[in-house]
Amino acid sequence: MSEPREGPGMLVVDDSDVLRERLAKAFRDRGYRVATAANADEAIDAVRAGSIGFAVIDLKMPGRSGMMLLRELRSLNPTLKVVILTGFGSIATAVEAMRLGAVNFVSKPADADDVLNAFVVDVPPGPPEPRGEVQAPTLARAEWEHIQRILADCGGNVSEAARRLGIHRRSLQRKLHKLAP
Repeated sequence: MSEPREGPGMLVVDDSDVLRERLAKAFRDRGYRVATAANADEAIDAVRAGSIGFAVIDLKMPGRSGMMLLRELRSLNPTLKVVILTGFGSIATAVEAMRLGAVNFVSKPADADDVLNAFVVDVPPGPPEPRGEVQAPTLARAEWEHIQRILADCGGNVSEAARRLGIHRRSLQRKLHKLAP
């Protein structure tokens, strides 16, 4: 685990030494005070030890996952802004990460600018516009949500999700590449 320097506190948590150190160097070059961790235990120690305001967490790591770490870090520091970084992303996983308190979800490969941009969340000013009457979900929307639930249950494994859904893997991939209805 590396120790932070001056500037805003950024924690980079990834089991890949190369990616972790590449991101850490890029954040340091941009003026951030950076701490790094290879696993959940090191990340928790870093948050307890210093004033960390931002964290970039890999989703899949040996031991506790990035989602479990997200829960723990947010309970230690509710103001911590977290971006989940993963090569195994799905919409269902991204939604779950946001529900747990992540500000964004970034797919690998990503560079430091992609990650920093993910911390900027645009919130429209004022109250939300009235939506009118509530419409029943369409069949296409229900199918999309079912596919996302199955994919999440399979940990993002498209082949296993296709097997459970009873469709060909390529058909599932085509459905996943379309925008949600």
